[in-house]
Amino acid sequence: MKTVTVVATFQARPGKETVLRAALTGLLAPTRKETGCINYDLHQSPDDPGKFMFHENWISRETLHAHSKSAHLAALHSRVNELCPEPPEVEIWERVG
Repeated sequence: MKTVTVVATFQARPGKETVLRAALTGLLAPTRKETGCINYDLHQSPDDPGKFMFHENWISRETLHAHSKSAHLAALHSRVNELCPEPPEVEIWERVG
């Protein structure tokens, strides 16, 4: 199995930076307990306090897929239109070296 890396970026609507940060931070503990999660780290841009990025590593695409179906991620998805002007940008990478 190849490990899978995900880079997901979120841009907050103006005035929603603190609320988005809290919503994203709320994903950390439950996701880190998921089977297959190697790391799940949240970053905030030093130049744009409304821009957030997850850097994630999973043991396989299957475990990443299971994460995408989790209740805590579904709860965030239900709020994305309220908190962000556009959907998050999600890129999936496979390690080659």
